[in-house]
Amino acid sequence: MEAPKQEEISHQPMDQLHGIEYCIDSNPSWVECIVLGFQHYILALGTAVMIPSFLVPLMGGTDRFVNTMRAVQGAMIVASSLQIILGFSQLWAICSRFFSPLGMVPVIALSGFGLFNRGFPVVGRCVEIGIPMLLLFIVFSQYLKNFNARQLPILERFALLISTTMIWAYAHLLTESGVYKNSPELTQHNCRTDRANLISSAPWLKIPYPIEWGAPTFDVASATPPPPHVLSRGIGWQGIGVLLNGLFGTLTGPTVSIENVGLLGSTRVGSRRVIQISAGFMIFFSMLGKFGAFFASIPFPIFAAMHCILFGLVASVGLSFLQFTNMNSMRSLFITGVALFLGMSIPEYFREYTSKAHHGPPHTKARWFNDFLNTIFFSSSTVAFIVAVFLDNTLDYKNSSKDRGMPWWTKFRTFHGDTRNEEFYTLPFNLQRFFPPS
Repeated sequence: MEAPKQEEISHQPMDQLHGIEYCIDSNPSWVECIVLGFQHYILALGTAVMIPSFLVPLMGGTDRFVNTMRAVQGAMIVASSLQIILGFSQLWAICSRFFSPLGMVPVIALSGFGLFNRGFPVVGRCVEIGIPMLLLFIVFSQYLKNFNARQLPILERFALLISTTMIWAYAHLLTESGVYKNSPELTQHNCRTDRANLISSAPWLKIPYPIEWGAPTFDVASATPPPPHVLSRGIGWQGIGVLLNGLFGTLTGPTVSIENVGLLGSTRVGSRRVIQISAGFMIFFSMLGKFGAFFASIPFPIFAAMHCILFGLVASVGLSFLQFTNMNSMRSLFITGVALFLGMSIPEYFREYTSKAHHGPPHTKARWFNDFLNTIFFSSSTVAFIVAVFLDNTLDYKNSSKDRGMPWWTKFRTFHGDTRNEEFYTLPFNLQRFFPPS
């Protein structure tokens, strides 16, 4: 039998995700943009509602709630100052010279894998709507993705919106028919569409304003890889976002939306306009309380079913960086395996320790120091980042440039190193003149 050719057993590395139809500056029609933006809004709503739903009951009554909100506001304002300094001073861009494709694999992979507890464990809380949502989303987005209507792959592009609408209607039918009338309280909370009287208790119109809860209290307790200055710029603007969250008392700060990144890969639409429209929906519905509460009544297991697919997709994107490295090298295998394992194992140790001792392993008299360390080591992607970058820059690093994937990475180190950087990372509205590439 003839031996297989090299091209038959290996694939050429690809800088960009294959099959993307619209990149950052290429836009679908306005109607398609609006529907896709609404789809992103629905997806982001899951996290936006889920986190406060878990935290607010723990914040106690009126006085304690207000005091906690003021403390959270103060903490977010302080945290934002660090991000703003790191971002706009270009310090983060300087730090990025120590990054490589090999070091980034565990970080991006665990951004998805590290959130496994928000996937099927939440689906299992109401299997009669969670599992149908999971199966329907997979069928529409993968098995029926070639179904076209007017040359538009409607089931692939709007799989999340269509499947969510169908299962949400099904869940509402179960609620109204009295299926959960005698069910345990936990089942009702996860399955019913009228939980906590969200719609009836929400105001028709509420415009948020800064320092709504009083003065903050300060208690020291799918494009190509972005060039360093773009990465640094993003950190700085995220700091501005955290500052605004602190002023408006939103309880949570902005961060990279892992699920929305996964949806970009699923719909194969990476248009900036779609995300801008999605942000518009978020602002609009946040002021119209009844409408926001209506969409927030979607049961959590429906969102968890989405997360099962989209978090896994993001994790696989992280693993795809291995195509630029030499995985026949023992050094590469060691760094990847150890960073992935410790990234999952160390946070699990911190969670188990905290659940038993009611405090984290760091337990000194300096509470701010304890909170700082516990926050870091509770995060799988943060632990993986620390381990991977340390090992990658200390273990035989002088003779391993090719194994680390640096020849491929180097062309993205400067703004003009690749012709696509200007297309992908130039700011809109001519803002580039205020943030020139370094």
